[in-house]
Amino acid sequence: MKCPKCGEDDDKVLDSRSARDGAAIRRRRECLRCSHRFTTYEEIDRDEVFVIKRDGSRQPFDRSKVDRAIRRACGKRPVSDEQIRTMIDNVVSNLEGDEIAADKIAELVMAELHKVDEVAYIRFASVYRQFTDVAQFLSAITEIVRK
Repeated sequence: MKCPKCGEDDDKVLDSRSARDGAAIRRRRECLRCSHRFTTYEEIDRDEVFVIKRDGSRQPFDRSKVDRAIRRACGKRPVSDEQIRTMIDNVVSNLEGDEIAADKIAELVMAELHKVDEVAYIRFASVYRQFTDVAQFLSAITEIVRK
């Protein structure tokens, strides 16, 4: 593991423990060159899951895309990194089969965002559902208020 401070790849593990309800291992490390301490997470690498896009193309599932989308939706909102990691873990754990439609992944993300932060949910929904006018925003907000 490369040190984020000096780039050296020689370190020692100071502490290991289960994280995210057993979905990952958290390791506390120390660089042997500069003594900088940092944390890494190890996760299970799922078997190859392919995402079927709206245009019919297929591509391998990329967890980092879900991460970016959720972080973008939660930008400047009172949502912790731990909550974001939990949402991502929940989405990934609900992926079933060898192929999954991109729409299904988006619905899983929206369900997680709706539980945590309604503004983040609206931000994500506006992009995913491709809102084109204010009426669509109002409709989505009215739907949340009813629930």
